[in-house]
Amino acid sequence: MSRLFRDVEGGLRCPHGSVVCIGAFDGLHLGHRALVRHTVARARALGLPAVALSFEPLPREFFAPSAPPPRLLLPRAKAEGLLALDADQVGLLRFGAQLSSLSAQEFIERVLVQRLGAREVWVGPEFRFGKARGGDIEALRAAGESAGFVAGEIEPVHLDGERVSATRVRSALLAGDFAAAARLLGRPYAIGGRVVRGQQLGRTLGFPTANLRFGGKTPALSGIYATWVHGVGDAPRASVSSLGTRPTVDGVEPLLEAHLFDFDGDLYGRRISVEFVAKLRDELKFPDLPALTAQMHRDAEQARGLLQIDQRRAFA
Repeated sequence: MSRLFRDVEGGLRCPHGSVVCIGAFDGLHLGHRALVRHTVARARALGLPAVALSFEPLPREFFAPSAPPPRLLLPRAKAEGLLALDADQVGLLRFGAQLSSLSAQEFIERVLVQRLGAREVWVGPEFRFGKARGGDIEALRAAGESAGFVAGEIEPVHLDGERVSATRVRSALLAGDFAAAARLLGRPYAIGGRVVRGQQLGRTLGFPTANLRFGGKTPALSGIYATWVHGVGDAPRASVSSLGTRPTVDGVEPLLEAHLFDFDGDLYGRRISVEFVAKLRDELKFPDLPALTAQMHRDAEQARGLLQIDQRRAFA
């Protein structure tokens, strides 16, 4: 049986019961990690599988398709991150008209009871679920009394006197405060994916790039950055990256383009991760390609200097 599932239907996945946590898990920040780790600890104590349950698209993306909120983590990276936290199974339920129409009680019965055989259900603070967000921790506890599971809410995780949240992470990223974002996440902020072919314009300008698409998701960042690329050799590679729609060439789709310094190789199809270190500038529309190329050289020089400082800090 695959450890990842997408559907509400399909029969009981955990015949002997399970311990379930539910959340958006966008970013997998310290609060999310605390919830998953608590769930895994309870599952191990009971000798049951731990199930991390989320949704794709996220409900707020489904309800606001014309102006989707920024995403910190793409679906595959979220699933991989939950599995890396020792979840035995990960559910990324397809959130659409059918799932959004389920009442809180229907969601409990069809997903938690019939699909997962839940014995314990854990959620974060202020968790809501079901049609019109009609369910909460009290609804879970009440339903559990008759369905045979217990429900609990973990304490919020605080950092610097404030609750850790995806909103705080997004705010830190927009402010270019990657150190603050890393503290909230418990790791440096990075975007991972499989390298795809682009228009190869960068190559003609002397700046070949490894390109990552977002699959219709809205990135939480935009601009030009000093970055490290992981997944190319044993050590991270210094790079300068552009994240945006490429207005100079009338681009529309958000694209992450990473130019690896002193590298000449074929990365198409390889899975890489781009770690953000510092923002250099906002994305701009230049009058012509020579003006863009001149700025790219300045960006590259600035990124090299910042990454040399970052590397010295890492080994200090």
